[in-house]
Amino acid sequence: MRNQSEVRQLLAGSDIVGESVVWDSERKCLFWVDIIGRVIRRYEPATKAERRWDLQEFPTSIGLRTDGDAILGLTARVALWDFEGEMKTFAVPEPDLPGNRLNEGRVAPDGSFWVGTMQQNFAPDGSPTELTEKSGRYYRVDPDGGVTKLSDDRYGITNTMIWLPDGRFVTADTTENRLYAYDVDLSGKALRNRRPFSEPFNRGAPDGSCMDAEGGIWTCRVAGGSALTRTMPDGRVDRVVDLPCSWPTSCTFGGAELTTLYVTSARFTMSDEHLAANPQEGGLFALEPGVAGLPEPRFRYGGDDTL
Repeated sequence: MRNQSEVRQLLAGSDIVGESVVWDSERKCLFWVDIIGRVIRRYEPATKAERRWDLQEFPTSIGLRTDGDAILGLTARVALWDFEGEMKTFAVPEPDLPGNRLNEGRVAPDGSFWVGTMQQNFAPDGSPTELTEKSGRYYRVDPDGGVTKLSDDRYGITNTMIWLPDGRFVTADTTENRLYAYDVDLSGKALRNRRPFSEPFNRGAPDGSCMDAEGGIWTCRVAGGSALTRTMPDGRVDRVVDLPCSWPTSCTFGGAELTTLYVTSARFTMSDEHLAANPQEGGLFALEPGVAGLPEPRFRYGGDDTL
């Protein structure tokens, strides 16, 4: 079913690759990264206040911690950050794979931090390079800094991390235009029985996702998809929301009642001509989809049992 929800543009198009947007319910603001722009961003919808932190390396994901600070995926390392000082290395998932980088990263419901890797697809100056192999995997980072490889399955581009209420983990390989489901081991430290979660959708490819309170998975359709899809736990796409940006990248529910869906986007690899005609690319967008989201889990840093 196509949905005509009004989509509002909140910020001008400037993100080269906006990703990993999360809602901080305590600060009442959004945090996300611009990977290629080497920036972490903050936006407070109520006041329209913005802040940005320029980095020396490429940030790939951001999660919130129980102590109020952040956990970050950077080019090759997972780091702890207090929003002001040094980004302190906490874990290095693939120390023996210099040709890979981190990509998707998200805090799991049990308070661990999961990251996906992939072959490095941009040069030190941020210009694109070709993907030539599927070398990405998924890892779990525990509050003590321990790293566990979750599966031997390989991915071209790791994206989407959703933990369904029935125990399944849903993820995506953007290069395959495919969502997959896994069974999660009772320990939370292994993924088993990978199988297709839904049929490939014919607009763009899956990037980041979030889940609503009814179990619907909202997925950004990147690479020309210009849409969000809502996929139910049975794999059925029940809604499609058209977006004014052609590369939506990540989404999260926010606001006082978690009823606003926020969407980041990208302008990576787009021509000057396209951007001149479509300055909204790389902007931040919002809509009211008529369903509420769920609070973001927080990383249990320091052994805090409060999730």
